[in-house]
Amino acid sequence: MNKYIISRLVLLLLGLLSSHAALAYVGPGSGLSLLGALWGLLAALGAALVFIILWPLRRYRRRRQANRAAQAESTHRAQPSAGNAEHK
Repeated sequence: MNKYIISRLVLLLLGLLSSHAALAYVGPGSGLSLLGALWGLLAALGAALVFIILWPLRRYRRRRQANRAAQAESTHRAQPSAGNAEHK
């Protein structure tokens, strides 16, 4: 198995090193289209990575805010209101 992998790598390297110029012309329109597609792909991958990183942080912040609100409401209910005592 090891000889098989090494022989394939040697053949791949020989093929890459022995390639000749394609003598093809890439015009400015197709080159810019390729660059635009590449930039779009990189922007999409970057946005997805940022979203994946920030999603758990947003959930943590929302849970913390909900817990603080619940604690504030429970302490507000536990304290007697001075306004209610005057009306009785």
